[in-house]
Amino acid sequence: MTMQLTGIHHLTAITANAPANLRFYTQVLGLRLVKKTVNQDDTSAYHLFYADGLASPGTDLTFFDWPVGHERRGTHSISRTGLRVGSTDSLQWWKDHFQKQKVRAGEIRDVGGRPSLDFEDGEGQRFRLVVDDSGAPSHPWEKSPVPAEHQIKGLGPITLSVPDLRNTKIVLTDVMNMTETSTYPAPEGTGEVHVFSMGEGGPSAELHVAVEPDLPAAHQGAGAVHHVAFRAPDVEALHAWTERLRGLRVPSSGEVERYYFRSLYFREPNGILFEIATDGPGFAVDEPLETLGEALSLPPFLEPKRAQIEARLKPLA
Repeated sequence: MTMQLTGIHHLTAITANAPANLRFYTQVLGLRLVKKTVNQDDTSAYHLFYADGLASPGTDLTFFDWPVGHERRGTHSISRTGLRVGSTDSLQWWKDHFQKQKVRAGEIRDVGGRPSLDFEDGEGQRFRLVVDDSGAPSHPWEKSPVPAEHQIKGLGPITLSVPDLRNTKIVLTDVMNMTETSTYPAPEGTGEVHVFSMGEGGPSAELHVAVEPDLPAAHQGAGAVHHVAFRAPDVEALHAWTERLRGLRVPSSGEVERYYFRSLYFREPNGILFEIATDGPGFAVDEPLETLGEALSLPPFLEPKRAQIEARLKPLA
């Protein structure tokens, strides 16, 4: 049986304003703050995780809080993050909601065969609400200001921008075992977007690759995406992916213990950072599900440095 990734695991982006970020994603988007921790490689920075009511894999939108300037948009990047909602009625609710909240948003339109609504956060982070009527289960957060039937169900599809498809396609299909399932005209500009599917497919398991050779190279900053992670069911599956990359001579980080999941990092040929992450053990491994995100959580290897770490962090309130 061919090894299969099962969908999008999480997406990590960059903010230069953690308090405003927290307000937007919890109060405007209605997501749940499920983990308040620090960047394990830079403990002066928050790492904030937002997700659904149960902190399910495939719903995590996360942010590094770094004091950086704004991104320079372009290719060689993850250019738009899909967020799934349940119906076209939900899209209309969100359009009205964004108007009231003065959020920059477009019009409801068809993108790649699905009703969609583009919007941006205050730092220019680019999103697309996409209707997912697949019947996939959702886990609303009971304390969300967004009505349960309109809450964001999770991530996907994720859009990459590359100047040339050829080498990226080889990695997606021959290394990562994705299948190219369709193409559609680029919503902005010219050219085509190529759809690659994982596992059973559907919007939670799609990567859309826009071929945009005329754009300059992107430069990361606030409003940019840092990396996208794909789902491996368990540690055994991750070991298999580690061996596969090694056997194909794809440079990688080797396996990294992130405590809430175990990960493997590598770059596709246009320099975009990919991660493969395990579904477990999850965010309730160190605090009760009922109170996720209320206190600063640190993995065991950072716990002895808690006092120093807390002293360097800015208040979120």
